[in-house]
Formats: sequence, C-alpha cells, structure tokens
Amino acid sequence: MVCAQRLPFLHWDYFLQGTDLKQVVVLGATGSIGLSTLDVLNRHADRFTLHTITAYRSVKKMLELVLAYEPVQAVMACPDAAEQLASLLPAQSPTRVLGGEQALVDVASASEVDVVMAAIVGFAGLRPTLAAAEHGKRLLLANKEALVSAGSVFMEATRAGGATLLPIDSEHNAMFQCIPANSQGRPQSAGVEKILLTASGGPFRGRSRSQLVAVTPEQACAHPNWSMGRKISVDSATLLNKGLELAEACWLFDCTPDDIDVVVHPQSIIHSLVRYHDGSVLAQLGNPDMRTPIAYGLSWPERIDAGVSPLDLVSVAKLDFEAPDLDAFPCLRLAQEAITQPGGMCVLNAANEVAVAAFLDGQLGFTGIDNVIAHALEEVSSREPENLAAVEALDSRARANAEERIHKLKRDRRGV
Repeated sequence: MVCAQRLPFLHWDYFLQGTDLKQVVVLGATGSIGLSTLDVLNRHADRFTLHTITAYRSVKKMLELVLAYEPVQAVMACPDAAEQLASLLPAQSPTRVLGGEQALVDVASASEVDVVMAAIVGFAGLRPTLAAAEHGKRLLLANKEALVSAGSVFMEATRAGGATLLPIDSEHNAMFQCIPANSQGRPQSAGVEKILLTASGGPFRGRSRSQLVAVTPEQACAHPNWSMGRKISVDSATLLNKGLELAEACWLFDCTPDDIDVVVHPQSIIHSLVRYHDGSVLAQLGNPDMRTPIAYGLSWPERIDAGVSPLDLVSVAKLDFEAPDLDAFPCLRLAQEAITQPGGMCVLNAANEVAVAAFLDGQLGFTGIDNVIAHALEEVSSREPENLAAVEALDSRARANAEERIHKLKRDRRGV
C-alpha cells in the first residue's frame, strides 16, 4: 500500500513561493463542503483567489455563487445546465462558463491552479480528483469515494504527480493533526498503537434493527450534529460512512483495519483520537463545523481563522462513547469485510450509491440498503483494479448488480 501522509512533507515551500495569491478550484461548490470552502476563502482574500467553481446542474445555486464570488470560471458538468447558466449571467460578468465532464478534468489539472478542493459527492468525482493528483496540485480530499473506489490507482497517481494530499473529512483531518510529522506516513514508526475513528452514530443511534424498517428518507437525512447533503446523511444513518472512512484511513495512513477502531461519540466534539504505546491518547476537538478542517487544509502547515466559534467545554459538559451496533447497522461490518477483498470497496461503494439513490426515491426500504450491498459483494467477483478503466468497469458491474437486486426486492416485496 502506498503511503499518503508522507506526501505533504515534500511541499513545505507552499507558502514560501512569493506573495502570489493561490488559485483555488472548488469541485462541487454548491454542496455543503463547497459552500463552507467559499466562506473560508472569502475570509482570506489576501491569500487565495477563487479560480473555478463547479456543479452538476444546480443552475439556480450556481448563479447565486457566480454573482456573489465572481470566479474566473464556472463549470457545469451537464452541458445543458452550462448553457442555461451562461444565458442568465449579465453581459458584463467576468466569469467564463464551461460545460461537460471533461471541463471538470481540465480545470482540476490547469497549470495556473494551485489548490483543488475535491468535494464532488460519490464516484462522479473520481476523474477530476485523479487529474488534480496527477498534475501535482495541493489536493484537499473531501471526496472519499474516489480514494475508496480506486485506492491503489489514486495513491500511485498522487505519488507520481507529486501532489500534496490533505484529508478534509473531519475524522481524517483530526488523525493527521494528531500523528507527528516525523512518522513519514507510517504511524507505527512514531509509536502509534491504535487510531480511534469516531462516529456520531447518526440519527438512529440506539434503535434496534426492527425499529429501522419503517425509517423514511426525511428521518434519515435529519442528522443531529452535521449539516450535510442527502446522500452522505443517509450514509451516516446506516454507518456506511464509517466504513468508507475506515478504508480511506487505511490508504491515507498506510494501516490495516486491525489498526483502527470505530468508536461512537454522539456529541461529535472529538473528531478522532490516536493512542500511543506509552499510554498517551491525543485527540483533536472542536465544534462540528467543516470550516475547521477546510481552513487547516488550505493553510497547512500554518493555521488561519476559519470563522468557527470557540469550543466551550463547560457548555458541552460531557463526552460519551460506545461501541457501534453492527447487528442494527450491518453496513459497517460489510465495509470491514470488503476492505480485505480485492476490489471489494469499489463494489461496496457502487452498490451503496445505487441503493441510497433508490431509498431516497422511495424505491427501497432503509434496511434494504445493506441487503443490496451484501448481495453485490457476494455476486460481483473482482480483483484489485490496476488502472482507471478497470475501476470504472468494476464500478459499472457492481451498479448493474445493485439495480437488479433492487428490482427483485421490489418484486418480492422484501425491500423494506
């Protein structure tokens, strides 16, 4: 497994290259991570210039962002949406509008760009995120699916391109802050005994399996601590998100699943912990606000204001911890197993994306999500993909299997 964490330490000259403003691309600007990134960038106009923002087809939201921030470019992955956006902009707008998925790849790899925030949700973000890695950008990775689905391919591209890879998920950003720089990407060399990956437990923490049968999309998307998009909110509700993060941590920190424990921490104040052989445990704490890891990724190795309120431990009063319930939430167990299978996480991620979309569309019950994933892992044989084409082929096979399973569950009336 290629080590990721050592990569940032090749680029200490990031803020020593003169006084030029850093040109930033935000992939997935209309989502919660994208909007938080724009907020942080707006606070530091003396350091960063917004080069490009992208979206899929949210024309109304994109129009508001273009008018507010006036980026150099705006990209809509849907060509029709790009045409609509261009027609709505005033004639004097300084923003150039581009359309199509190739445009996402082009802006992520453009020579004048310094920083790429990869915040496109799901497998759709793989190609532009991979392009940023291949072209040596400072890559702020919020799109965990790209790394999960194409781990070896992605890490090799990062190494070969000389990219600076910085994790933006609050949990992995916390790990990065708690593991010393001299570990050179191998926490064990710095005396790390165990990484503790925290989980909020989602909106259904404490419920039994039978109590989850009638869960609605609206209930699943009502996260108690975080403001997130619908897909990632459902992933949090099933604990599948922790499975994706477990795989991501293995790639980022050159670990195995045995090196990482998942701990449910409902307050979401401690974002992850690192336990050392001498008995010490280091933790990164903060209010549940994604602007903190975003600001750290943008400014590392420095720290800048993120606009986040200080943590008041007195008002928090207590911090609770418990083990995850793998019987009620088997998606985490499925991910733990898939990590050990060649190509398993690519299959799991693809099946999950299809199943979650079906659940949100009312075509599949909440407890049918893990049914679809388990079936895909059992039926879709694979080996570790060696290139992008192989990753995309495996992803397509897993999606087809998931679609077939959903149709069967609907016919049998067992998809609830």
